[in-house]
Amino acid sequence: MAKLSIIIPCYFNENNIPVTASELIANESRFPLDLLFEYVFVDDGSEDNTYRELIKLKETYPDKVKVVKLVKNVGSYNAVVAGMEYATGDCLVIISADLQDPPELMVKMYEYWLKGFKLVIGSRQERHDSVFQKLPANFFHFIMKKIAFNKLPQGGFDYVLFDKAIGGKVVEMSEQNSNIMYLMAWMGYDYVNIPYVRSKRKIGKTRWTFKKRLKLFLDSVFSFSNAPIRAVSGVGLLLGFIFLLYALYLMINRFFNEKGWSVFETIVLFATSFHMIALGLLGEYVWRTLDASKKRPLYIVDKVL
Repeated sequence: MAKLSIIIPCYFNENNIPVTASELIANESRFPLDLLFEYVFVDDGSEDNTYRELIKLKETYPDKVKVVKLVKNVGSYNAVVAGMEYATGDCLVIISADLQDPPELMVKMYEYWLKGFKLVIGSRQERHDSVFQKLPANFFHFIMKKIAFNKLPQGGFDYVLFDKAIGGKVVEMSEQNSNIMYLMAWMGYDYVNIPYVRSKRKIGKTRWTFKKRLKLFLDSVFSFSNAPIRAVSGVGLLLGFIFLLYALYLMINRFFNEKGWSVFETIVLFATSFHMIALGLLGEYVWRTLDASKKRPLYIVDKVL
């Protein structure tokens, strides 16, 4: 008898919990009767009543619900890894607590898992979000397709069903400053892509700030691509060639008047700015290497119910 573990990271979701739980429980009727369910809710350091709502939910469904409370907020992806550690299912699925992703899609995902696919991706074909949310997200996934994962679907994804073997590998890796969705794709297992329309959030407001989006973008780029370093090398060679030509021009024409020096100083300032950008990019790689070498845990668990 198979078991499906559903991992739900929670952060300021006190009003979402009762509705989300009700929808997920009702969704069980769409699956085969012999399938067992486990719900792993991870409280990612919420400062509202999310944990209290999870306690109530645990009391209502003591045999199905597992609650993992983290000491502090570590980000949704690290919270998901915590959920993977405590999940016991044969296959696992990640879904957001705000129900923007349709629970009924899990049925088709599970069917593909039964056919032998270890990774099933639900990709956002369309999303009912504001322009300010769509544009950065589309740009992010466009860049990642170009420099790292050219075979991944358009629109990005964070709604996935995967085999316990993949979950175990993710927990074992414990990668700092990474993107676990791309990490699962990086493993190389054959996957199935199911496009869907992401609904508009009806309860609460997103905590997905610009700062968090930017960090995820940088983490994803630096974790899975050397394109920034190659770009720096290419621009450096190009600038070096241009500066060499300009130096020869100065020497041949003895172009040392005030106008010439003004142009030369401009080039020096531009080159200095480029050097600072290059050092910043290299610093991002070095810092991530240093952070990984410390081997600090991705999260610290406070309580498990």
